Amino acid sequence: MDKDRSSGEVKHMNDHGSRQISLETVKKLIEQSQQAKERAYCPYSKFRVGAALLTLDNHVFAGCNVENACYNLGICAERNAISKAVSEGHTSFKAIAIASDLNDQFISPCGGCRQFMREFGSHWEVYLSKPDGSYQKMTVSELLPISFGPEDLSKDKVNSFP
Repeated sequence: MDKDRSSGEVKHMNDHGSRQISLETVKKLIEQSQQAKERAYCPYSKFRVGAALLTLDNHVFAGCNVENACYNLGICAERNAISKAVSEGHTSFKAIAIASDLNDQFISPCGGCRQFMREFGSHWEVYLSKPDGSYQKMTVSELLPISFGPEDLSKDKVNSFP
């Protein structure tokens, strides 16, 4: 399978099922995040963001930011891509690449997106990129240290309910 998810089809990358990601795959993922950025709907902020999410089984889901006149109802590119993947049954991820129009610095996900990514693990890769294709590699854990995740809900607690 080698089709574009933005047209309702799946794009598949050949990285042989390992968690290691080749340099070629990173470059393709960043390119796909830049393509997703082109579809951003941001009439208010004029700040385009695109994301390309690589699942554990090498499917790619793209997302872009979608704003709303009621500002808090918008959705970020990262959460858009993750939601698309989850709605298709994917919950294990290798990496996400994020793109914007910022020339002088790498785009970084907002706090809400960092927590949203953390829901699906803390050790997958995040590629913060610039329009020229350069990038900085981090993990979700590095972006959100000392985080709260699903496993924390099952930890011992003081029971203060009658």
